[in-house]
Amino acid sequence: MDEPTEKKSLTISDVMNAYLRMVERSRSKHTMLAYKNALHVFSEVLEKKSLKPEITPIENLTEETFSKFVDYLNVYATATEQLYLQAIKGFFLYVDSERLIDVNQSRLVVLMRQRSRRPGVRIPQFPIDEIEKLLDKVQDVENLTVLTDNEDETANAKLRAYRDRAFLLTLADTGFRVHEACNLRRGDVDWNEGRAVIIGKGNKQAVVRFTSRALQVIKEYLSQRATLDGSSGKQLSSLPVFARHDKGAGKKVKPMTPTTGRNIVKERVDQFLGKEMTGKITPHSFRHYFVTSALRGTGNLRITQELARHKNIQVTQSYTHLSDEELDKAYHDVFEKGASRKSK
Repeated sequence: MDEPTEKKSLTISDVMNAYLRMVERSRSKHTMLAYKNALHVFSEVLEKKSLKPEITPIENLTEETFSKFVDYLNVYATATEQLYLQAIKGFFLYVDSERLIDVNQSRLVVLMRQRSRRPGVRIPQFPIDEIEKLLDKVQDVENLTVLTDNEDETANAKLRAYRDRAFLLTLADTGFRVHEACNLRRGDVDWNEGRAVIIGKGNKQAVVRFTSRALQVIKEYLSQRATLDGSSGKQLSSLPVFARHDKGAGKKVKPMTPTTGRNIVKERVDQFLGKEMTGKITPHSFRHYFVTSALRGTGNLRITQELARHKNIQVTQSYTHLSDEELDKAYHDVFEKGASRKSK
């Protein structure tokens, strides 16, 4: 424990903070923030039960409060409910492991199983035809370049054009999550093998493969950026693959943020598909496109699961509905055409 050893001096809030520090050391930033939100909601439940976390001794925490928390989460989306339950269950197990109170772990499991809702597997929805139209447009970098009378602005516009093309085609061809693409460093990529070793979702190491198309447009972008990279004073391997090219970055080579990635998608969707498609295509839409392409190309769920880096094959399974038009055609060929032939 990071806190004083006298158990009676510890409040629920003290232990929550210690638990969060442990999560921060062992999990990703996104997970830590989600767990922090869960603890905030749990604190609201405790407040309603007159157990103010800042002043209530940890010994006053009981499994009954977990039971109330399960019921309280019914107003949340089922996916959020499950995430928050895992976080607070982890908190109780942490309290038990530190021997601050005795926790009946089996009862926690039973409470979660009996009272919580199970999230259904959502069918991914995204406009595949529009994405393909967008990808077709961005392949020609001239379509993305905006020329101005200002030499510096034109240079930045050219860099953004090459970067945006590389970014969008890479998302579509690799299945990168937007934060993974933004965190990618030049040294992460094995240019000969056409793959990169990254730290993906859940802080797990993973291998991402690149198409020759993605590698080519990335190399062309980096070639345009060669002078900027060379004057950075840093080792090339440490520089980001996708960098910012705005006034805030100046002549420095700074990595893109997920917000920049989302803005790129929004800007190019507006440019090529019109504002009516704004919001309907996001960076994650390209991941859906990648998984769908992999499934249709291989016809193999297990291979697609590995390429998409899905922990649960049920997530991959949810993409099989996207081949329904093929089933419709097969059904029509077998039953409609067959019936037509028999009636003659």
